[in-house]
Amino acid sequence: MKLNPIDKLLGSGFFTGYIPVASGTFGSFVALLIYFIPGFEKLYIILPVILIMFLYGIYTGTKFEKVYGKDPAECTIDEMVGMWISLILLPKTNLIAAIAFLLWRALDIIKPYPARSLERLKGGLGIMIDDVVSAVYTLIIMHLIVYFFGEF
Repeated sequence: MKLNPIDKLLGSGFFTGYIPVASGTFGSFVALLIYFIPGFEKLYIILPVILIMFLYGIYTGTKFEKVYGKDPAECTIDEMVGMWISLILLPKTNLIAAIAFLLWRALDIIKPYPARSLERLKGGLGIMIDDVVSAVYTLIIMHLIVYFFGEF
């Protein structure tokens, strides 16, 4: 199995997966930079991008596993999708984005229930779904923070 250049580019989060340390953090950071493209946060843009990249992540994640092994560090498309989910409908400020980024990274590493057990699924679905669960937790917590503390 060989990865074509597009699969390598997108599946590795614009090659962040090939950074030897903290590739998931770098992949999440690239997603955050993309989020700051003006208008990216609009639902009619971010939701289709999340859906398309999630489905593509299942496809390409399966290919990455065949090349690099189970849930490889080289595949960071899951971190990108997770970062974007974590930011849905939040005020687009630097501080909120920074808090969401840190919370997202913590929950992605901790993998709260049922993320850890879902990670065991084979192929790209296992790669993607645990990050989606952790991102939904991040999104809920971030909305509670904004609700109780306001936009900051």
